[in-house]
Amino acid sequence: MSLEPDLLADRRRLRRRLTLWRGLAILAIFGAIALVAGSQGQGGLPGAAHVLRLPVSGMITEDRRVLLALDRAATDASVRAVLVAIDSPGGTMAGGEALHAALARIAQAKPVVAVMGATAASAGYMAALPAHRVFARESTVTGSIGVLLQTFDVSELMERWGVRPQVIASGPLKDQPSLFRPLSEEGRAALDRVIGDLHAQFVAMVAAGRHMDLARAQGLADGRIFTGRQAVTAGLVDAIGGEREARAWLAAEREVPDTLPMREVETRGRAERLLSNVTESVMKSLFSEWLGVDAPRALWQPSR
Repeated sequence: MSLEPDLLADRRRLRRRLTLWRGLAILAIFGAIALVAGSQGQGGLPGAAHVLRLPVSGMITEDRRVLLALDRAATDASVRAVLVAIDSPGGTMAGGEALHAALARIAQAKPVVAVMGATAASAGYMAALPAHRVFARESTVTGSIGVLLQTFDVSELMERWGVRPQVIASGPLKDQPSLFRPLSEEGRAALDRVIGDLHAQFVAMVAAGRHMDLARAQGLADGRIFTGRQAVTAGLVDAIGGEREARAWLAAEREVPDTLPMREVETRGRAERLLSNVTESVMKSLFSEWLGVDAPRALWQPSR
C-alpha cells in the first residue's frame, strides 16, 4: 500500500495554509498603506500626460463620485483633454444638468470632445453640449430635446373594485398628479408651468452649447429625434465620426497628440483602488495554489 496519496494530500493542505496566511499578511500590509494613502487625500496620483475618457451610458442620474472625479480632472495637469463617449437614451433633468455643469467647468480649462454611439438622446444629448467638438455616427439616434412627465389614473378601475382612497393633503395641488383622481385644470396648469420652465432651461443649454440663436434652438426642441446625419445638417452635431476622428481633431486643432494614452475616469479613491488591486492579486494567487498542477493528478489517484 503506497503512502504517496497521503503525502500529496498533506502537502496540499500545508501549501493552502501557507498561501492563506501569506495572502492575509499581504492584505494587512497593503491595507495599512491604503489607510495612510486615504488619510492624505483622494487626489489623483501624479502621472504621465493622457486623455481622460468619460463613458456616459444607460440612465443618467446625478452621480457624486463621477462629478468629483471630473472636478479633480479639471485641475489635474496630466489630463490634457477629455473625451466623452455617450451611449445613453437620457435620464433625469437634474442628472443631465449636473453632468453638463461639470463638463462645462472642464471645458473652460481643457479641450473637451464628445463622441456619440448608438444613442445620445435627451439628457444624453445634454451631456454633449459643453464639448468643443461633437461627433456622431451616421446612424446615431440623438436629439429628443425636451422634458417629459408621465403618470396614470386608476380612479375608474378602483371605482369598479369598490375601492375609495382617502387623501388628506395640505393644499389642492399637493396630490397632483395623483393615481387616485384625474388631473384638475388647476393641477394641469401648474405642471405645465414646471415642464415649461425645465424645457426652457434645456433649450438655453442647446443655444449656448451650439452657438445658435434661441429661436432656432426652440425650433429644434420639439422632442423629435435625429439621425447623426440629420443632426449635422441641423447644427446639433459638428461632424460624423468616432473616437479615432475625435483624437485626430484634438491633435490637429488643440495640439493634443493622438499618441497619448487614454484612461477612463476613475471614481474610486486611491485607497480603494489599492485595496482592490491587492485583493485581486491575492485571490488570483490563492486560486492558482488551490487549483494548481497537483489538483488534476490528485483527482486520478487510485483509491486504497
